[in-house]
Amino acid sequence: MAVAPTRARGSNARVVAAFETTPGIVPGSTDPWFNVPLVSHSLGEERPLIESDLLGTGREMQDPTPDVATNDGDIVVPVDVRNFGRWLRLFFGDPTVTGASGTYTHVFKSGAVTLPSMSIEVGAPEVPAFSVNRGARGNQLRISLARSGLLNATCSLICIGETVPVAATVGAASPASLATTRFPEAVGFVRKDGQVLGSVVGADFSFSNNLEKVETIQPDGRIEDSDPGMAQMSGSVNVRFKDRVLLDAATAQPPTPMELAFGWQFGAFSLVFLVGRVFMPQAKKPVTGPNGIMQSFNWQSSKAASGNSVVVTLINDVPSYVA
Repeated sequence: MAVAPTRARGSNARVVAAFETTPGIVPGSTDPWFNVPLVSHSLGEERPLIESDLLGTGREMQDPTPDVATNDGDIVVPVDVRNFGRWLRLFFGDPTVTGASGTYTHVFKSGAVTLPSMSIEVGAPEVPAFSVNRGARGNQLRISLARSGLLNATCSLICIGETVPVAATVGAASPASLATTRFPEAVGFVRKDGQVLGSVVGADFSFSNNLEKVETIQPDGRIEDSDPGMAQMSGSVNVRFKDRVLLDAATAQPPTPMELAFGWQFGAFSLVFLVGRVFMPQAKKPVTGPNGIMQSFNWQSSKAASGNSVVVTLINDVPSYVA
C-alpha cells in the first residue's frame, strides 16, 4: 500500500502572497491572495540565544536567554511577463497604467514616499505546516543579464515577523494565478542614450530602497516596521574592449552622465529598466592572456530630469496589479 510522504520537499512548496492593508497584519482568506512562482527562498524568522554570563554556579553553563527576532531573507523569482509586476509594485509602489484591449503599459517609478507591504505564506503540504512572513517590504532587487540562461530576480526583503506554523493555509482556498511566461536571457539588451550598446558580455544592476528597520522596544522582540531610505540604482557593465564609447564617458571631465536601459523584448511583451542619469568610473583594461581584453564598469546613478533615478516599463496583458 502506498504511503503518503510526510517529509517536506521543495518541489511541492506552496507559496502564496497578498498585499497588506496594514503593515504586519496578515490579510484574511477572502482578500486577494495570489500564487507566487518561485525559484528559491531564504525567508523565515530567526531568534538567536544569548549565552549566560552568570558566575558562581560552578563550571556548568546556565540557561541561555532569547534575543530579538529577525526576518530578513531573499526570494528568487523568475522575471516573467505577468507575475513579476507584483514584485515591481512591492519595490516601487503602485504603477500608472495605460492601454486597453489586451495590451497594457505599467510604469513604475523610484522614489515613492510610501511603499506597500506584503504577507508571504510558505507552506509544506506534506507535513503539513504553513506560516506567513508578514510585513514584508522590498529592500533590494538584483538582476543579472547574460547571453543565455534563465532570467531570475533576487528580491531581498525585510519582514516584521513570521506566524507560528499551522496545519492549513490562512490564505485564500483558491488564490489567483497568472500564467508564467519567462523573459529569456537570450533576448536581453543594453542601450546607451537610446542606441544598442555593442560588445556587452554581461551586466547586472541592483535597485535598493535602503530600508531602515524601526527597532523599537516591543513585547514580542520584533521590529515595528521598516521605512524607505534613499532610492539607489547601481550596477556593472562588462564589455569586450573594441571602441572608446564607455571609456570616453568614464574619463570625461567634468563627469558626463549618460542614459542606460536594460531590457527584454519577447513578442508583444517587454520589460525595460531605464536609468536616466548614469555615471561611469574610469576602469582598467587588464591584459590577462592571449584572448580578448575585457573592461568592467561599475556605474552609479542619480536623479534624472524625470525626477526619478529609475523608471520601469512593463508591457503585458494584465489590466491591473492593484486589487
